[in-house]
Amino acid sequence: MQKLVSDEEIQLIAEAVGYRDSSRTFTLRELIHFFLLAAMHQWKSFRHGADVGPLYGLPRFHYSTVSKKAKEVPYDIMKRLLALIISKCNRQTRRSLRFPKPLRVVDSTTVTVGKNRLPWAPYHGERAGVKLHVAYSPESSLPADVVETIGLRHDGPVGEQLTNAQQVLVEDRAYFKIERLDRFVEQHQLFVIRMKDNIELHQKKSLKRLSSTSSSVQADFTCQLGTKQCRSTKRHRVVIFRDANGRDIRVVTNLFHASAETIADMYQQRWTVEVFFRWVKQYLNVPTLFGTTENAVYNQLFAAFIAYVLLRWLYDQTKKQTNVSLSFISFVRRFFSGQLPLDWKSGMAAALFEYAQIYGRRMYNFG
Repeated sequence: MQKLVSDEEIQLIAEAVGYRDSSRTFTLRELIHFFLLAAMHQWKSFRHGADVGPLYGLPRFHYSTVSKKAKEVPYDIMKRLLALIISKCNRQTRRSLRFPKPLRVVDSTTVTVGKNRLPWAPYHGERAGVKLHVAYSPESSLPADVVETIGLRHDGPVGEQLTNAQQVLVEDRAYFKIERLDRFVEQHQLFVIRMKDNIELHQKKSLKRLSSTSSSVQADFTCQLGTKQCRSTKRHRVVIFRDANGRDIRVVTNLFHASAETIADMYQQRWTVEVFFRWVKQYLNVPTLFGTTENAVYNQLFAAFIAYVLLRWLYDQTKKQTNVSLSFISFVRRFFSGQLPLDWKSGMAAALFEYAQIYGRRMYNFG
């Protein structure tokens, strides 16, 4: 965090949202560090963090101090900080997946607690919850954009905020809507979206393709979608393929210059965001919410995403500097247990030094 983001940049973000940090005992930067450490070391509460925080370089403080700070700091600061860090890390972590355009996988994850914990975020039954709607980049293994809502908010309308005409939108059935597909064609927004099972197909016309016994594709054609009462005005391409479990998956797309197999591969990249959600929840303490206000909850959740981005960036940059193979999971576990191979420790130092040379940053606490 110290290597990538300066105090001046944090100050500019705070000023942009109208927040003035008047505290001298527990500053905004220390709150950010607290939530990053809480995510990575899976602290259980504000009280737990106050007890062990000094062991990780935080000042000594009462747990009520950080609780009050988390409540008063607008979570838009943490959200903008996440966007800043993603933009910096994205420059160096992109990899080619050999698709016509970069993919933008959109999905959401819900964090639930007892309904009395978050009365402002009703969900279902005796549960309250919040949602994080994420546009995820498989090329960089990083989130590209995040929108926060209460748990009851439907995915479809929020998905409108996560489109990008420069990328191929990959979405599940929750985002399927016939009028939306027609509009995407007019707006030149490329997409690969799974269709709902009950959608009728009108005036099918098969597309010519080379048959292959090894292909999972079952059909490739154009048609209009929906019933007479609600039918698409455009003809859309539909690809039907069989997944690893033997189920037929129907996706609709406006990509006509890619093979059906490529369309199927694009949709199956949607699972990368599911893996991302599962990883964050399992390793970054997301299900354990410390506070009960919007600011406290979203500050914690956005900080967890920041922790993931920093770890992923550090892993990708270090991997380039060493010949010793480690998976991301193994890297993270060894990183926190102090058992990284010497080659990886040297690689980390080299990667951070290279970043400083390229972007002209001072390397605080370097070495």
